[in-house]
Amino acid sequence: MKAIIPVAGAGTKLRPHTYTQPKALIPLAGRTILSIIVDQLVEAGISEFVFVVGYLGDKIQNYVENKYPNLTCHFVQQNSREGTGHAILLTREVVANDEILIVLGDTIVECDLQDVINSPYSMLGLKKVDDPRNFGVAELDDKGFITRVVEKPQIPKSNLALVGLYKVKETPLLFECLQKNLDNKFKSHDEFQLTDALECMIEHGVKFNGFRVNNWFDCGRKDTLLETNAILLKKYKAASNPVLPYENTIIIPPVSIGEGCNIKNSIIGPNVAVGDNTVVNYSIVKDSIIGSFSNLYEVVLKSSLIGSDANIRGLSQSLNIGDNTEIDLG
Repeated sequence: MKAIIPVAGAGTKLRPHTYTQPKALIPLAGRTILSIIVDQLVEAGISEFVFVVGYLGDKIQNYVENKYPNLTCHFVQQNSREGTGHAILLTREVVANDEILIVLGDTIVECDLQDVINSPYSMLGLKKVDDPRNFGVAELDDKGFITRVVEKPQIPKSNLALVGLYKVKETPLLFECLQKNLDNKFKSHDEFQLTDALECMIEHGVKFNGFRVNNWFDCGRKDTLLETNAILLKKYKAASNPVLPYENTIIIPPVSIGEGCNIKNSIIGPNVAVGDNTVVNYSIVKDSIIGSFSNLYEVVLKSSLIGSDANIRGLSQSLNIGDNTEIDLG
């Protein structure tokens, strides 16, 4: 089985960070979104990966090759962003007829991946949501098999959203459906959707079993990214490195502080992740993510997302600052 991870998106909802950093490499609870996804799949026994890259794809490739030298990795270029269905179709030659597990590169889910992999059926991960109109939606029969999937329906007939985790056994038919939609220019919401190809497979008689995930973290927006950071900091705290004592500083767990940081005269936490080699002085930081090689002086930050190589001085409350930024709020 091969894992396909599409990471070609520009991450417009997380700008300005994604001008200089791929969305999948944004820090999260002392790790990155991508490393959390890959580590889950490796733990489930998958060792061959196909990354669909595009925007800032060289950074994705360098990161993966340096962090996971023992994995078999393929990188497929998506030069035009035409949707998830288009991205998956580009992997056709690499995948051949192998079974695949597709995991969207901005989504972290918690479930028993081994059960999913071992199932005799193709599988789609599901989660109940309050407003399913912004997601792919699945309709189920009384035996748990999926009878229909539709992308962002205006009048949903189900509140079960597709969470971005798909196991497909019938890969030749998947690629046939994807190619058919591309040839016929069949789009939903102006893109070639994976959901439409899955519906095509269902119409051809493929049985998809729906499974409920325990947790689903959508990391595509600032607010959900910060919420996910807080949840995962609590989850990973037992396995994280102990926080070192810092001069005249109070640490309120859970926090993750990278290597080489210089922190003094400050209050850090709760729910704060700080990247490597960052300097913090006379500051209060809570519920925030701070990138690497940043400098914070005399600031009060809450619910903030600060990129790498940022310099901030003065008083503030909530910021969304990209890489290589300098701000003086004094």
